This record gives sequence, C-alpha cells and structure tokens, in this order.
Amino acid sequence: MKFYPLIVMLLFLSACASYEKFRQVTEELDIPSKIYKADYNQTWQAVIQVMRKFDIAQQNQEAGFIKTRWMDNTLEVNFADSFGSSDAVKAAKFKLVVNVVKGFRSSREVSKVTIYKRQLMEQDFLQGWKEVSTDGITEKTLLYRIERLIAIDNKLKEIDKAREKEQLQKSNL
Repeated sequence: MKFYPLIVMLLFLSACASYEKFRQVTEELDIPSKIYKADYNQTWQAVIQVMRKFDIAQQNQEAGFIKTRWMDNTLEVNFADSFGSSDAVKAAKFKLVVNVVKGFRSSREVSKVTIYKRQLMEQDFLQGWKEVSTDGITEKTLLYRIERLIAIDNKLKEIDKAREKEQLQKSNL
C-alpha cells in the first residue's frame, strides 16, 4: 500500500508525456481536408474526375478510398527549390491517399474529403530515401478543384430545373 501513490504518480506523469507527444504530432501534421455541401455520390464523382490525371493503384467507392502509385516529381521539387539554399535532390517521389466520408450537418448530407500526400526525397544514394513533410500546395489545389467541380455541377442542376419549370409553364399555356 505504500507504493500505491508512487505508482499512480508515475502513471500520471507518463500519461502526460505521451499526451505531449501526441499533441506535438497533431500540431505538426496538418492533413488538408474540406467539407462540401454535397451528397457522397456527387463528391465522389468530383474526386474521381480530379484524380484522373494520377496513376491510381487502389480505388473503392464503398470505403471512400483512393490511393495512387508512387510518382516521380524530381523535376518539380528541384524547380520549386531552385532559388532556395538547399542542394538539388537526386530523386523525389510522392503518393496521394484520398478519403471521402459521408456525414450529416443539421439533417443535410455533407461530404468530407481528406488528402494526404506522402513525399520521399533522396539526396544521394548513400543516405537513401527520407520522408519529408509536404508544403500542402498539391493537396489544397486538389481540394479547390473538387470544390469547383461540385459548384459547376450544382449550377448545371439549377439550370436544368429552371428549364424544366419553364417548359412546364409553356406546356400549361
């Protein structure tokens, strides 16, 4: 019984330390995501349309999951950092993981899209591949493109409804 307070205190201190590590990881790793005021199928179609230019390895609509193969982006990385102080990289590659989730916000169906980009770089053959954090530009660009496709689709639906209403009124006259 003498050791009970000591054990509780050690557990408390270790729990706080692990929380600090978790908090640090979550603050550093910001995975870009966006919530769209669209149903799941409409959002999924927009995501598929945006992801067409990438080499898709896995795709599952029921799970809301798209994963690309590794793609070389050495030229883009070296060009983007050409005015920086770091040396050119020997090789760079990335893959994207996209998740689409259905949800509800005050009885209206919404969809959340999350895009995770895993970037690997190789400075020289001795060091090997190292994972580096992404700048987030690719992910935010893809989320923006998805948003624009959904907006265009919604506008086309509004135009179709207006045409149907107009034709219905003409036929009643």
